[in-house]
Amino acid sequence: MLIHSASQLLTLAGGPQRGHALGTLGIIEKGAVVVRDEKIVAVGASDELKNAYPDEPTLDASSCVLMPGFVDPHTHLIWAGDRANEFEMKMGGMDYLDILAAGGGIISTVKATRMASMETLIAQTRPRLLRMFAHGTTTAEAKTGYGLQTSTELRLLKALIALDDESPLDLAITFLGAHAIAPEYKGNPQGYTDEVVNTMLPMLKEWWETHAPRLPLPFVDVFCEAKAFDLEQSRQVLTQARALGFPLKIHADEFANIGGASLAAELGAASADHLVMTSDADIAALGKSDTVAVSLPCTPFGLAECHYTPARKLIEADAILALATDCNPGTTWNESMQFVIALACRAMKLTPAEAIAATTINSAHAIRRADTIGSIEVGKQADMLILSVPDYRQVGYRYGTNLVKQVIKRGRVYSVDVGYYRTA
Repeated sequence: MLIHSASQLLTLAGGPQRGHALGTLGIIEKGAVVVRDEKIVAVGASDELKNAYPDEPTLDASSCVLMPGFVDPHTHLIWAGDRANEFEMKMGGMDYLDILAAGGGIISTVKATRMASMETLIAQTRPRLLRMFAHGTTTAEAKTGYGLQTSTELRLLKALIALDDESPLDLAITFLGAHAIAPEYKGNPQGYTDEVVNTMLPMLKEWWETHAPRLPLPFVDVFCEAKAFDLEQSRQVLTQARALGFPLKIHADEFANIGGASLAAELGAASADHLVMTSDADIAALGKSDTVAVSLPCTPFGLAECHYTPARKLIEADAILALATDCNPGTTWNESMQFVIALACRAMKLTPAEAIAATTINSAHAIRRADTIGSIEVGKQADMLILSVPDYRQVGYRYGTNLVKQVIKRGRVYSVDVGYYRTA
């Protein structure tokens, strides 16, 4: 297939973008792309590629932006139930950590998720995946973490693998057994940390090698935060995970700065995520590392808070900045990376170009897939979006709507309608 005549083809070529290089879109006016066998085989000007591939089936992208599919590198995609009642409590002034300490928050979703069958979990998660896809996300990271016991965490893994198999959207799976202190260990966070380290992680390694040997090992994540896992407990979890061969991620500095970002940089984690209260020293550590700084602007927005990731400081420090939805039932149930871009432009002072790079090539690097997705380059997977607008700056400028006209996933074209997709 030859996709041609795009008003702007955003290639994002050249790999992850550090510091002030963020926002290098690699625009080709009247651009074209040739796709064969799920891969990109040619990129260039429309006239040149039409002459070079005269017999290729065509797709006209006139008056449209053609860009890489969004990569969402931080989601809590799979859970049961909802927490609409807690939203009302938060809007009434109750603090999130106080709700969590009282048995609400993550723990209330854990109770519902533990009771749900795998079939129920898949049925409730599938519509979220399809809404993500319809809004342009072609690959998403997805965490466990609402089990906090081995049996439920493994059930969540099985469900995510099944969803990855059935959905056009690709999933990068993360194990987050250290999401909160399990209710059975209330008042004993070290006891639960030891359970994760000594029992859950070794069982995860054995289970994965038996049940999912064709897939790369999942990431292992930990919620390094006040009233969750302190810095030393987080180190304990991540050190054991690394020793077992798992790639690493960390939740850090959402509510308090306790050193999680520097720990991520020290241990070579793929990403450190949230980074709202991150200190200058931690920002400097990220800037000197290959650990991606993943900002989740929808989370403070969902909590009606005014503090966001200090994006300009991260850029000045030469860090690799990415953006994600953090889609979850408690703080931000949002499936649209387009809204993430709009919010990041306003609350974090990113330009549309910077935000687009942070949701494509840099977010692909946050899940260590920048060699195959996140940009439009020869040899990469043909994951692209055709937007119903002629100028990329419309993304971010407009919000509360869907600018995606067609999603191209592994070379297959899906035409988007409101709330769902269909094959073109």
